[in-house]
Amino acid sequence: MSIKVLVVDDSALIREVLTRMLSRDGDIDVVGTATDPIDAREKIKQLNPDVVTLDIEMPNMNGLAFLEKLMRLRPTPVVMVSTLTKKGASETLLALELGAVDFVAKPSAEFAGGIDAFGAGLRDKIRAAAKSDVRGQAGRVDTPKVAIRTAAAPDGALIAIGASTGGVEAIRTVLTNMPADCPPIVIAQHMPAGFTGRFAARLDELCALKVAEAEDRMPLLPGHAYVAPGDFHLRVERSSGQLKCRLGQDGLESGHRPSVDVLFTSVAKTVGAMAVGAILTGMGRDGARGLKLMREAGAYTVGQSQASALVYGMPRVAFEEGAVVEQAPIDQIAGRLANALNKLRPAA
Repeated sequence: MSIKVLVVDDSALIREVLTRMLSRDGDIDVVGTATDPIDAREKIKQLNPDVVTLDIEMPNMNGLAFLEKLMRLRPTPVVMVSTLTKKGASETLLALELGAVDFVAKPSAEFAGGIDAFGAGLRDKIRAAAKSDVRGQAGRVDTPKVAIRTAAAPDGALIAIGASTGGVEAIRTVLTNMPADCPPIVIAQHMPAGFTGRFAARLDELCALKVAEAEDRMPLLPGHAYVAPGDFHLRVERSSGQLKCRLGQDGLESGHRPSVDVLFTSVAKTVGAMAVGAILTGMGRDGARGLKLMREAGAYTVGQSQASALVYGMPRVAFEEGAVVEQAPIDQIAGRLANALNKLRPAA
């Protein structure tokens, strides 16, 4: 069964380019295109697509306003097609908060990976979106929030989090539940350059923690969280007795940069049993190998449960490979991490 896609964009050129790219492998069928949200509303009723691609800047109704209505009235997997600007990045993150599954940055003339790489990435995201559980997420009722009073741990403790598709909201849920006295948090979220800085700034607005995009050799401080910059691997190293961020642009790992495997492997080696780790929603298998190394080094590890994951790919592989101590719904993961931290003994 091919995946039925509706392409919504006011640019005839973009509609044509996206249609051609999506149709390339034969498993995705562009059943229609729409020029604006009014047109899209009728086409969605007629064609019942599995996935919609949606531009933000459109005539008659802003793409965000349309997305908000769509997710409320007829939850459908949506992949945003975003411009690589500061405003575009902010609006894209808002779209993910409103329920979009994922986004791609519009290819520009100087697109770094070339048009073929853009097309391959877009098709992968459409396939993941088709398998995502947006209807289940829309109807999900969070368990009553129990305030976590403390996540205190001895010096040298660290929290590592990895995610992909659906991770923007999942990471927000974990971080907004973490108290300000927690150890440093390092985060690898699959996201291109140009978006991670805005993502970190948005988290910083919402959390008790101080959240920043990681910089090379930045010291890891309690009460702070560090997001791997797009197109850079983030590793943790110890130098002069202090944990620090290290950034590198070495090759893709598990198909990604930043890679969750790269981050978790460095945490296993550098922090060992003084770390705790969580693998959240996402497609593929990035993070399972690194999380298993963390668990083998004595770290507590948790995976997001299937019922609460937008895409149960990365947590499923980690669970099947024995990388997680337990699985938990997203709104309980901060609590599980805090409990594990509170039991840590100072490193010898």
